[in-house]
Amino acid sequence: MARQPIKFGTDGWRAVVADQYTFDNVRACAEGVARLLRGQGAGQGPVVIGYDTRFQSSAFAQATAEVLAMHGIHTVLADGPVPTPATCYNIVARKAVSGVIITASHNPPEWNGFKCRTSYGGSLPQEAIVALEQHIQAVADPTAVARMPIEEARRRGIVEMAGLRQAYLSHLNTALDLKTIRDSGLRIAVDPMHGAGGGCMPELLSGGKAHVVEIRGEPNPAFPGMHNPEPIRRNLDPLAQAVRSSRADVGIAFDGDADRLGVMDERGRFMTTLQVGALLAYLFLEFRKQRGPIVKALTTSSMLWRLGEKYNIPVRETRVGFQYIAPVLFSEPDWLLGLEESGGYAFRGFPPERDGILSGVLFLELMVRTGKSASQLLEQLFSVVGPHHYDRLDLTFPAEQRARIQQAVADAKPALVAGMRVEKRDTLDGVRFTLQGGGWLAIRFSGTEPLLRIYAEADTPQRVQEVLTAGRTLAGL
Repeated sequence: MARQPIKFGTDGWRAVVADQYTFDNVRACAEGVARLLRGQGAGQGPVVIGYDTRFQSSAFAQATAEVLAMHGIHTVLADGPVPTPATCYNIVARKAVSGVIITASHNPPEWNGFKCRTSYGGSLPQEAIVALEQHIQAVADPTAVARMPIEEARRRGIVEMAGLRQAYLSHLNTALDLKTIRDSGLRIAVDPMHGAGGGCMPELLSGGKAHVVEIRGEPNPAFPGMHNPEPIRRNLDPLAQAVRSSRADVGIAFDGDADRLGVMDERGRFMTTLQVGALLAYLFLEFRKQRGPIVKALTTSSMLWRLGEKYNIPVRETRVGFQYIAPVLFSEPDWLLGLEESGGYAFRGFPPERDGILSGVLFLELMVRTGKSASQLLEQLFSVVGPHHYDRLDLTFPAEQRARIQQAVADAKPALVAGMRVEKRDTLDGVRFTLQGGGWLAIRFSGTEPLLRIYAEADTPQRVQEVLTAGRTLAGL
């Protein structure tokens, strides 16, 4: 029987450990990477390999290094769990030809994944993903993939162990004005959700008047007390409690591999990822006085269009996923920000890839620059672009119903959604309806999990829920 093909979704290949995610399949992925690099005529630069705190991530990373070593590819392997943005930074800093990250990001604990990165630290473009999948599928027998034992590879100097995390934190320390934040007196609650971002914020912000309280900072591959290590409202009750009990000015959360950011205001109220992204854009445009194109995934906020109009900068839109955003950023020499709905933000001067830790520091910079609380900052933003609220439904469904749901969504052409006129319908990624007054509804299948996602933005929280309900009805769920 033919084996199930390995498919790379919105950001890498992900599967359940011991089911599809096995050492044989990981080695097949590594073999595919080696063949892809060989076919591209990649130079002598290394491949950087990082991994998160998930079950057996370090062993899967080592297995990847052993396969690349058999091809004579110089590999820099992290000496411990490391945030994904740290791996991306090291790819660029070490002039690597590529990178591999063993992580399933925000997926539930039984999952793991295999991400690939370009020489500029960004997600592979779609054409490279297709080529990689073909190389992986061409591996005739994953159980027979040749590999060099890690001890031998290290002895020969083909595999080098390196402190990727520390190199990244040192870079942030020199690239950002951390002293101002350290001396601000801010009280900051941090929740790394037992993932690779644990300890990063306390290390970056220690030594001044700022006070950092970290919860769930120790690695734990079971990710206890949460559905999945994703910094969204349903998973952050402990952070809300920590904000209130420690009288923190703000709560900062990262996902499992720390490339996403979640924020809670001083009252322990969740700020949506669309609001946070717009505030970070506001920091650069209004307070840093910087200009350049903004690249947004289609499910990010329409506030970015309003900011683009106000500050006379171009705003470009892509499908969901940094695999679409990163190539646009790389092609724009003066790009300013890249943003996606999941809480992933990228910034000029850094790799064109999501960075939750950098995003968190920049949010603190905005608070220090303005002297405003998180809730006051949101009020100020709304005074400029109008009120915008957002939510998302993640719906499971029987696998045999996928085709029916997909057809129902494709056929949906309502004149009204939640009583609001549909002004535009597009199919850039799934189906999106632009609504009267600037709100919108989007429906698409997840690229990383077997879920149907329904997204909505509107001028009030109540209207957002009405739009989401209408979207669910359109999908027949």
